Amino acid sequence: MARFLAWFTALLLILFLAELTGPVQRLLVVPWTSLLAAGSAGLVALFDPSAIAHGRVLQNAVTGAGISIEAGCNGVEACIILAAAVLAYPASLRVRLQGLAAGVIAIQVLNVVRLISLFYLVQWNAAVFNFAHLYLWQTLIMLDVVAVWLVWLRWATRVEFERGGPAAAVPA
Repeated sequence: MARFLAWFTALLLILFLAELTGPVQRLLVVPWTSLLAAGSAGLVALFDPSAIAHGRVLQNAVTGAGISIEAGCNGVEACIILAAAVLAYPASLRVRLQGLAAGVIAIQVLNVVRLISLFYLVQWNAAVFNFAHLYLWQTLIMLDVVAVWLVWLRWATRVEFERGGPAAAVPA
């Protein structure tokens, strides 16, 4: 357990520091955030043609109301926490990478739901938007990270036990 916590903490520090660097922001975070805005606008436009995206902004073209997807709202930090937890666990590289890929997808799918709901909430009621943005969705995204990790942990432990791999000694 102490080894896992040490690796988890070290990976969190390394990944969060890396995320703050100019090259990572320019090459990964900013394009990802713009892609999230465009993808969210595309999904909303299936039902509401007034949704548009400009860079990291998801906006209603008719009313001008919208949201700007800032740091902490793009799911990157949640994915970093999941990555640190998955990579710190003593499982084979293949099992960790499978868990990381599935987990990032799960987090980002929920984050798109979050962004679309916030897009509509900001147009409907500012107080409800603020509550949902600052408290409700922050909690739900972190609970998603924990839930995804726990589901992966159970699966990874079973797979490793069946293979006799690194996590075979860890009880399920």
